[in-house]
Amino acid sequence: MSGKTIFIIIVTALVTLVLFNNTEDMDVWLFGVSKIPKLAVLGSMLGLGFIMGFIAGRPKRKAEPVYDDSLDDEGQNMEPYLKEKKTSRLSDEDRDYIS
Repeated sequence: MSGKTIFIIIVTALVTLVLFNNTEDMDVWLFGVSKIPKLAVLGSMLGLGFIMGFIAGRPKRKAEPVYDDSLDDEGQNMEPYLKEKKTSRLSDEDRDYIS
């Protein structure tokens, strides 16, 4: 087994141990005092933490390329190329050299 698998098993066992040893009711104020089991509060906070961690940890979407089918000086179609962003610091001469 890999280290990642062992870590997941240990964390799952610890979470289960903590959740099932905290089953008594507790007073919670949600616009009025109510009795809620600690198991529900701890479980919902754990679930919320996993969801927030998943959202924060996923890779960012890459921008989709924008192709330009313009004509060159002789009226022939050039190869589609990526348009440069407006914030690009390359001069026209540098762009010609790269392509």
